[in-house]
Amino acid sequence: MARIDPNSLELEERVIKTNKCQKTHKGGRTMSWNALVVVGDKHGHVGVAIGKARGIPDAIRKASEAAKKAIIRVPLDGTTIPHPIVISEGASTVMLKPASPGTGVVAGGSMRAILEAAGVHDVLGKSLGSSNSINNAWATIKALQTLRTPEEVAALRGIDVKQLSVRRQVQPAGATGHGQETNGNGEG
Repeated sequence: MARIDPNSLELEERVIKTNKCQKTHKGGRTMSWNALVVVGDKHGHVGVAIGKARGIPDAIRKASEAAKKAIIRVPLDGTTIPHPIVISEGASTVMLKPASPGTGVVAGGSMRAILEAAGVHDVLGKSLGSSNSINNAWATIKALQTLRTPEEVAALRGIDVKQLSVRRQVQPAGATGHGQETNGNGEG
């Protein structure tokens, strides 16, 4: 997969979580911080990373730089995701389902921050395994990487997009009929 140039995108960064760590030495304790940061352009590009340093500002800066290097492209279907998905990463399991326009982001914690940074406006999300925000962030990124557009699925199967059984029709702005599902023949 080709690397995405972060300089060509208008990225917004958001700190999801900071954590204080202590290491005990013979002479005393050494304090350090780690920060989980998400960057995204709200148009289908998002990246997440962790930065570790002695101070919070340095940890956030390191995490932001690392997140910009780890940007992925998220396939969107209008304001939602193309299909439902359940993915496990480590001890976390994440479930994402497309939602009709106007639903909003029904997810919590790090999952919500990542989906909002990616530009997903209508989605249902659920964390099924570990509630650790770092593990949930990795599971959410893996789920977004695994998503496929209908065109990609049709190409993999060697058929035309119109032959797929269910195809979500993207309504132009101002059109009536919210979130209508149709089959490949245009019938409801």
